[in-house]
Amino acid sequence: MQAVRHVVCAMSGGVDSAVTALLLRRRGYQVTGVFMNNWDVVDEHGACSAEKDCEDAYRVCRKLDIPFHQVSYVKEYWHEVFSYFLREYEKGRTPNPDVLCNKHIKFNHFLNYAIDNLGADAIATGHYARTSHEDEEIFQQPYLKAPQTLFRNRFEIRSNVKLLQAADHFKDQTFFLSQTSQYALRKTLFPLGGLTKDFVKKIAAEAGFHHVLKRKESMGICFIGERNFERFILEYLEPQPGNFVSLEDGKILGTHKGWFLFTLGQRARIGGLRDAWFVVDKDVSTGDIFVAPCTDHPALFRDLLRTDRMHWISEEPPAELVQNKMMECHFRFQHQMALVPCVLTLNQDGTVWATLVKPIRALTPGQFAVFYKGEECLGSGKIVRLGPSLYTLQMGQDRMKSAANVTSEAVKDLDPLT
Repeated sequence: MQAVRHVVCAMSGGVDSAVTALLLRRRGYQVTGVFMNNWDVVDEHGACSAEKDCEDAYRVCRKLDIPFHQVSYVKEYWHEVFSYFLREYEKGRTPNPDVLCNKHIKFNHFLNYAIDNLGADAIATGHYARTSHEDEEIFQQPYLKAPQTLFRNRFEIRSNVKLLQAADHFKDQTFFLSQTSQYALRKTLFPLGGLTKDFVKKIAAEAGFHHVLKRKESMGICFIGERNFERFILEYLEPQPGNFVSLEDGKILGTHKGWFLFTLGQRARIGGLRDAWFVVDKDVSTGDIFVAPCTDHPALFRDLLRTDRMHWISEEPPAELVQNKMMECHFRFQHQMALVPCVLTLNQDGTVWATLVKPIRALTPGQFAVFYKGEECLGSGKIVRLGPSLYTLQMGQDRMKSAANVTSEAVKDLDPLT
């Protein structure tokens, strides 16, 4: 008789993780719930309360009659996620800590804890995502911890797991899982991957999980919550005053407290000006933030980007990309944005250039460029460089036309037959 499989479920106190644990119980697994505390509640003065979340998670586990554990990753989160978050802002980039939290905390520290300390056969989370393996295939996968180098043993035989979009494309969370390692995916179940959010809520209501149904859905960065971003970030970074500068005529329009308070495409609220101006570029060396007078200004649109070294879910670039050095696929740099067709070009250092079929607004350095081929999430890389904007290209064309006109007039003066 086969032993009952033990699955450790990440519990957040929300409806998704509650239904995840319930579905695992219904499948006959031995389930243990674990709540992760990643932020020091002593310093938390906003709406995001870890203590309330923990209590809600405990109530779900008690109702399901499964063991409940708490684990603290405050130190790990600070060093591996939040410190990176601050460094990126200081460099003028806009990071995505939620992607890194999954990579370093949930699918590394938590995974290791579940297997090494709790004896789990697999872990489960409430993410809306799917993999190419059925549950039993996941249980049969050997647990091999992350390699210490960029290269794996070529002689090692393994069955790679593909990360696939959820059935509910609106709720699909593969964007946030795009830096997850292959070794973690081989031991992870996503019970909600084939369900819609509405159906998940229906299951929760029928199971009597009314306390989690009343919770507001968490949005944005959890450690900031609903607080004012400027006040929060200035608790950790020194003000760096600078000027708002009009991109079109170089006129100084106002001042700001730091370039790290603004991201590309954001409305810049400039004192004394009633009209809306939008951030189109930043110069960290001078502190200048360049702004333009409309939300669809050509300076906000670009169709070319370069990433840092790509993280491929399969650990290696797609065979088509390796063979042809180029490949058509789809791209997004924000969760829930529409997928944009693009062409990838592979560089020798493992980075890629992505050429989009049409310019899109506010491509942002520091964000993750996530790539898809059909339903499969291929992986992601941090955006580190952008191509010229439509405004720059237009200015260049205007200068070329102007130079051509000057040359034409000069030729007329020199050649009486013209």
